[in-house]
Amino acid sequence: MNAPAFCQGIQHYGEKWPDFDQHAASAVIAEGQSSIADATTDTAAYQTLLAADALRYLTLQVTGSKGSGHPGGFASSAEAHASLMMQGHTNIVTEVGHHAPGFYSSMFLDSSLEEMGIHTMDDMMARFRERHGLLGHLSGAIPGLLAPAGPLGQGQHFAMAGALLHPGKLFPVTIGDGGMGEPYVLNSMMHFNTAFPAVTNFLPVLIWNGYSQEHHSMVSRMSNDEMIAYWKGHGFREVVLIDAKDFDDSGQDQPYVDSTRFSHSRRLAFTSAVLQGIDRAANSALGGTLTVFIIKQLKGAGVHTVGAKSHNLYPQDTLDQPHIIDGLKRRALPPEAWQIVRDNLSRAGGGPAAKTVVTESELAIAPMPQLAMQEFTPADKAVPATAMGALVAQMGQADPRFVVTNADGNEASAMKNINDALKIRHPSTDPLYNQQPDGQVYEPLNEDACAGLAAGLALFGSRALWLSYESFAINGWPVVQTVTQAMAELRRKTPSIVCMFTAGALEQGRNGWTHQRPEIENLFSAMMRNGNVFPLFPCDANCIQAAYEYATDSINKGMVIIASKSPLPVYLDLASSKKAIKEGAATLYESCSGEHGTVVFAVTGDMVLLPVFAAKDLLEAEGYRVRIVAVVNPRALYRPGDVAWDTVSQPDNGFMDDDHFNALFDGDALIAVSGGPSASLEPVLLRTRAPKRDTFCWKRGETTASADEIMAFNGITSDAMVARAKGLL
Repeated sequence: MNAPAFCQGIQHYGEKWPDFDQHAASAVIAEGQSSIADATTDTAAYQTLLAADALRYLTLQVTGSKGSGHPGGFASSAEAHASLMMQGHTNIVTEVGHHAPGFYSSMFLDSSLEEMGIHTMDDMMARFRERHGLLGHLSGAIPGLLAPAGPLGQGQHFAMAGALLHPGKLFPVTIGDGGMGEPYVLNSMMHFNTAFPAVTNFLPVLIWNGYSQEHHSMVSRMSNDEMIAYWKGHGFREVVLIDAKDFDDSGQDQPYVDSTRFSHSRRLAFTSAVLQGIDRAANSALGGTLTVFIIKQLKGAGVHTVGAKSHNLYPQDTLDQPHIIDGLKRRALPPEAWQIVRDNLSRAGGGPAAKTVVTESELAIAPMPQLAMQEFTPADKAVPATAMGALVAQMGQADPRFVVTNADGNEASAMKNINDALKIRHPSTDPLYNQQPDGQVYEPLNEDACAGLAAGLALFGSRALWLSYESFAINGWPVVQTVTQAMAELRRKTPSIVCMFTAGALEQGRNGWTHQRPEIENLFSAMMRNGNVFPLFPCDANCIQAAYEYATDSINKGMVIIASKSPLPVYLDLASSKKAIKEGAATLYESCSGEHGTVVFAVTGDMVLLPVFAAKDLLEAEGYRVRIVAVVNPRALYRPGDVAWDTVSQPDNGFMDDDHFNALFDGDALIAVSGGPSASLEPVLLRTRAPKRDTFCWKRGETTASADEIMAFNGITSDAMVARAKGLL
């Protein structure tokens, strides 16, 4: 058997299909071409079906090699995925992390995986679900794959970001019917289309297979007409639905059918319909019409079993088991077919995806401008959020692709200057509300949509900023968390995803606990150890300007700025602020003397400094020496061994050495103070040599009339700090 070299490890081969010599004599995508010339020919359908079955076969064998992974969902998408590739649309993302082995199979067939040393089927099996190999869920670090996928409900954001940045290219995104509502898939696309009506070159591809991970999908009872109406109700003007049941000649009586059980001629007819449907949908999307393509086919079509039972393999589902062997034999192709598939897919889109998709090269962006900062005088009062807003406005004016997203409104966060300069993107022009159709401020009332577009743009190579209230950010954070991890793995540079969360819990007394949820700071703080996540706590209006410049000028990182929207004292000049942001901390105040011992306050935040300075006055009056240190970049205060900095792309090993750390934090007692939870101060508490230490931090929210009252409710008062310091000493 004379199989191509890349087939080494393929365990089963089949006989030639009927009319093989007629329709598979040579690849339908000729050398020098990037797609099939005509989607209506029998040969195009024939070779697309070969590609679909090749994808199914590889997906089952690679998952069976480890008795682990997810073959079923991708199997029901195989004709659609193959059709996209055969027509040269290879910038494909997905919402479904469980489709990973199918996507890896497509990258194997187009030879992209050779970039990571995977040349044969044996190589792919050896590297599947192994470290430095093919992760169990999609990663943008894999050659040819554009974006990560694991949590549901994220993939459409990457497709929309790609479409916005690359007009004229199609960005298909496969969506599983089990996760199409988790959390806001259609809603986010509807809002995006309202804001960017000309950007329709993304194509949702719904894999409607009737099942979720362990049960029937929640949309499994819909009729075809109801599903079409559902998408049209979300603004999709063109809905192309291909139902495998319309081609069934095998007597399957359920609403979802397995096309691989059809006769050969009916399989070809179904594949031809999918191929032509994809062609119609792609042309519609590229032509300015919001379009969706839907393939309706039973989950698990063509692998070892069907329905939800096909979703996952377990340790007993190995390549020596009869049901896996039978599944592979049903999909086995002749050796000659594998070369035809390799020729077609390695030419599709202009070459292997690892060399041609948009994320395989760095996107040219406008140079980082020299930001004109306003120097506030120490001891004056200024609003940190507003000071940062002025710089954001400059960034947007210098970079026309820059997008600001905010669900709760910039004006509500004392950042109206952003709207004044960049304008809210809205189809209704209204100067009173700073609205115009080409604005750079994207304001859906949906944190997931805000975070998703900003994170997607950053991952795909363009600057963006997500603004929110700290209390609401948790609703959008999952996609940012996914993207920061992806950035840690990328083989290219990309702008960091920058976030700024205003209205800390201390400012939201009258709104009560619904607006007082700073606990997300613990999540940011835990992620500091990942290696590329930097929570920043500027202490004033000068420091926040330094923080924004530092964050925006960085690459492959997650930068989270926490600051207030109230007028607050200024402690540092601009030069000291820039130094503090880079080094991690700065002394804001130190007593000249004190005979009863030295109390060090290590503080993250801005408003919470008010009771700290009040406590300083009381302690000094009683003969204590006090040093107040603003912890503005706590990640820089860890020891190098605490953080996985050397495991990430574009590593940053800027950590404060012991001498500088000790000069800041040595004392007889150290009190760590935060307006939020205490985890952000962990690096200080780990390293301090102070023999006595304690914390003041957030406990829980309540409705109060002032910031002072909510701090008192949480025990964060000057009197309490004085009592604690004296008790420690």
